[in-house]
Amino acid sequence: MSLLCGHKTGILVSKPIAGTIFFASMLLLAGCTVGPNYRRPAAEVPATYKEVENWKQAQPNDQNLGGNWWEVFQDPQLNALEAQVTVSNQNLKAAEAQYTQARALVRYYRADYFPTISGGASATRNRISNNRPASVVANGTTYNDFQIPFELSYEVDVWGRVRRNVESYREQAQASAADLATVNLSMHAQLALDYFQARTLDAEDQLLNLTVTQYEQALALIQSRYAGGLASDVEVQQAETQLETTRAQAIDVGVARAQYEHAVAILIGKPPADFSLAALPLTAPPPPIPAGLPSELLERRPDIAAAERRMASANAQIGVAKAAYYPTISLGATGGFESGVISTLISGPSILWSAGGSAVEPLFDAGRRRANLDQAKAAYDQTVANYRQTVLTGFQQVEDNVAALRILENEAQVQEKAVVAAQKYLELANTRYKGGVTSYLEVTIAQSAALTDELTAVNILGRRMVDAVTLVQALGGSWNSSELPERPECCGRLTTGSK
Repeated sequence: MSLLCGHKTGILVSKPIAGTIFFASMLLLAGCTVGPNYRRPAAEVPATYKEVENWKQAQPNDQNLGGNWWEVFQDPQLNALEAQVTVSNQNLKAAEAQYTQARALVRYYRADYFPTISGGASATRNRISNNRPASVVANGTTYNDFQIPFELSYEVDVWGRVRRNVESYREQAQASAADLATVNLSMHAQLALDYFQARTLDAEDQLLNLTVTQYEQALALIQSRYAGGLASDVEVQQAETQLETTRAQAIDVGVARAQYEHAVAILIGKPPADFSLAALPLTAPPPPIPAGLPSELLERRPDIAAAERRMASANAQIGVAKAAYYPTISLGATGGFESGVISTLISGPSILWSAGGSAVEPLFDAGRRRANLDQAKAAYDQTVANYRQTVLTGFQQVEDNVAALRILENEAQVQEKAVVAAQKYLELANTRYKGGVTSYLEVTIAQSAALTDELTAVNILGRRMVDAVTLVQALGGSWNSSELPERPECCGRLTTGSK
């Protein structure tokens, strides 16, 4: 158990009265604080990310995420939508309100630093019983009693219970500020994810509609050949089956596309009926994302910062629990005016006052304080484990997305070769069919292969965009722990990394 005390100053008095000695003693002891001083526990941090080897990433001077990290994608439509999230997202407003509550709690407990002063006024009319035993006031007397009392009470923070409590709630408020940044990052990232998923579906829809047009032309050609006796009815049915199947695929894309559009509407705080997302097929790959060093992640992710602040708060609560072992020392005073005649109420002779102090120490509580201290220590151990797990999860998420981007980039290159080969195969099949060398079945097989490969290429591109956004989120966006307010109870509106 640590006991921190402020410097003591001697007071020379010749004949100090008891009240002066008592009050001076309280001032001398008021600098002591029990409980452990907080030091952030170590977490295992690798020197580099495993998956960044053989992965082309942006260097910090080449690609800076900046305040609005989504601008690295260079998409004006996305930028406009993200700006609306900051203003209108309801989850973000709820997180801001929660942070405001946490700030208010700090101010509430901080008030314990100061005495509580109350005042009032009362007026009564009383009659003494004739049968009352003899007293100063004659029996049978009726009199008025007017009072304006004032009361002062103050618990001297001798052992630092108040200071530790304020410290704990201040760090809880900082954790709430980090939670707000986490929600802010999550909402912006979710919008980008939904947006790029919608754009991927736009690319699929564009490809399928273009294919439908090609299949319609092919069906018209086969029907013409069938009318001239150069094709069979089986070939006509094969072409028509291929066409209608592809039309159905194109229609089915609309289901997911509508859902992503509705999700975007909710994220920007609008009813889906009042919002439409213009179709914009995805064409470009994601920009390089700078992963940085693993050690930087501890300062960049708001969820890690929140877990660390909760650790500090739990540590302060140990001090609160230890302070319960020491006496509670309180000062109190009452004063005011009292008179039987209202005209003389506010006058010198009507003044009354009393002052004193008390010290209370529980002598037996059946182990309650010990249990409370054990609970505080276990709660701290829990926050340490949560913090270290949050750090590990952060490293995992970065590694997962770096690996996904690296592997998908290689897959995209191979898939592009497959698309080119499938197109050549389709061209040869059409040439062979028109030359009468083969049946239309070979053409339909080539068509299916070409469409499948092209759809796969589009999906890979979409997955790369999604993983790029998820990597940015795993890295903490553009947030930094330096944005946490040192004194949240007296700060204005918190910035959340999006400016």
